[in-house]
Amino acid sequence: MLRRVARPSAPAAEGSVDAVTDLRLSARTKSIPPRFWNRSAAEIAGERHRIDEFTTPVLALDESAEGHNIRRFAQWAKEQSVEFAPHGKTTMSPRLWRHLTEAGATAISVATPWQAQLARSEGVRQVLLASELLDPAAATWLARELDDDAGFRFSCFLDSQEGLEVLTATRGDRPVDVLIELGEPGGRTGRRSSDEALALAWAAARESRVRLHGLAGYEGSLVSDRSPESEAIVRAYYARLIDLFETIAAFELWDADRPPVITVGGSIWFDVAAEVFAPLKDRARIVLRAGSFVAQDDGVWGAQSPLGPDSGVEDPLRPALRLWSRVISRPEKGLAILDAGKRDVPADLGFPVAVDVDGAPLAGHEVFRLDDQHAYLRVPEDSTLTPGDVVRLGISHPCGGFDRWRVLPVVDDANAKKPRVVGFVETYF
Repeated sequence: MLRRVARPSAPAAEGSVDAVTDLRLSARTKSIPPRFWNRSAAEIAGERHRIDEFTTPVLALDESAEGHNIRRFAQWAKEQSVEFAPHGKTTMSPRLWRHLTEAGATAISVATPWQAQLARSEGVRQVLLASELLDPAAATWLARELDDDAGFRFSCFLDSQEGLEVLTATRGDRPVDVLIELGEPGGRTGRRSSDEALALAWAAARESRVRLHGLAGYEGSLVSDRSPESEAIVRAYYARLIDLFETIAAFELWDADRPPVITVGGSIWFDVAAEVFAPLKDRARIVLRAGSFVAQDDGVWGAQSPLGPDSGVEDPLRPALRLWSRVISRPEKGLAILDAGKRDVPADLGFPVAVDVDGAPLAGHEVFRLDDQHAYLRVPEDSTLTPGDVVRLGISHPCGGFDRWRVLPVVDDANAKKPRVVGFVETYF
């Protein structure tokens, strides 16, 4: 059972999000061996046990890769003169959110009001809700938070008159910053036409309970790869955002006292976003919400990220999640069954990738199917894998890795032959 001490109020909690001293391990903590039960996570981390002392399957976060990835992306953002407000939903880990803000993240992006409330309870001072706020109870909470803490900064998407009415129905002294969301036919949310978005901007500008703070967009639902055809679609969408920005500027609707924001997702398009929006850098804050770079992966993001291992850039991002899974059967030639499945790793954007066994590379070994608790590994005829062997795997799609684990061990170097556990990360999904 995870037993936690009572948390202080939101402002006081800011210094505590990196601590695991109040986390106790038990049988309810996945993959923790019995001899570590009823002991504190901090104590176990201080003893630096090997990851192979934990029960398989076990997913671990590579401390060195995570730190490298955050520093590398922050460096890139600084070089491009853009800001980053990484999506907290990727990890749902306050500890990792703190690492991001310490590295210069403008804010932590969230997807739901509850996630925003969690971020506040963990001391996050700047929150970007990448969605419209339509829940009256959440809007009331927000109004109170803004009035209670002058240092709290919050903004949210706006794509309907109904959303505007929810925000304007609240009472408070500080208005809510809203970002007009421009969508695309066939996409997800956002006003489909620029005329509709402009009308909503006018409506927001007339209200005292909200402040028109910028524009928002999401290109991820429009394309699924980095092909030239997909890039053309993304560039055209970004161009529509620029046109809308200029139209609103021509009507002098932007706040004269501060630069407006343009924010897009950008997980595999942040290089294109930085290029396309570069002409506006002197007049607007360009904020990217990419979040998967924290953990990278061995699959879809590794193959498509502009800073990924396959990109050819110097000092690329590194996969920071590794899964150790045991061979539990060799039922027939060419097949091994592992003890990890959909409950442990994602499969929505590709299967796990077999990396090695005890440091020996696994060329020609391929996961081709996942059941709830089993992985099917296609192996060469001359494979020496036997029941009991532990396979190290990479994953595809970091979001689906974190959300299956309430507590992840943190290792010093996941690619070492015998990684050592140096900490733990809690997640809240």
